[in-house]
Amino acid sequence: MQVQLFIPCFVDQLYPGTGLNMVKVLEKLGCTVTYNSKQTCCGQPAYNAGYRDEAKAVATKFLHDFKDNSYIVSPSGSCTGYVRSCYEKMFDNSSYHNLCSQVGKNMYEFTEFLIDVLKVDNVGAVLNGKATYHDACGALRECGIKEGPRRLLKNVSGLELVEMKEAETCCGFGGTFAVKFESISLGMAQVKVKSALDTGAQYMITTDVSCMMHVQGYINENKLPIQTMHIADVLASGW
Repeated sequence: MQVQLFIPCFVDQLYPGTGLNMVKVLEKLGCTVTYNSKQTCCGQPAYNAGYRDEAKAVATKFLHDFKDNSYIVSPSGSCTGYVRSCYEKMFDNSSYHNLCSQVGKNMYEFTEFLIDVLKVDNVGAVLNGKATYHDACGALRECGIKEGPRRLLKNVSGLELVEMKEAETCCGFGGTFAVKFESISLGMAQVKVKSALDTGAQYMITTDVSCMMHVQGYINENKLPIQTMHIADVLASGW
């Protein structure tokens, strides 16, 4: 199966290993993976900050970069949800309408692609320890991703998965929200981390590195005994 990669900004700049691990899993499952080195951002930061014209310019480039009619897989529910939900509005009744619809249909978050397209919920991963799962807002609220990542994690050998009370609560990052409303953002991270710690988990796993970055910063600052992990890194463990 032919797969195009979309690597989000945070993965590219801060967590490149997560992107490589996603490729590792996809290739193990028989996918032919390609990467267009001309790709940049999906445009979400500009859009959320109110720079709609600039966001549309970036989105236009994205459409050109991914015009080939094949699956597009990304380790981010946030970027995937944005492309699906906002591009249609930006390009409605324009010459890009058909291409926009094609790209939106081809775009998948990593775990969603494994579960819904490849029909795989066990990749043979091994990770010893206790973990809890954080529902990232983009994955949960824009893509409807909830049970898939849990199915994948339950099949990781050696991993005990426990639910935390605040699993569906936002971690507080929210892109520019964390900059504009720092104290509220940190308070939300505190609630999220406490909920994870209450389970006794060693790992808090999620689909989005933006959540990881925000929460791990709070964990490091307060020297707390828990670690964030992207689900691609978990699924590439032990083989």
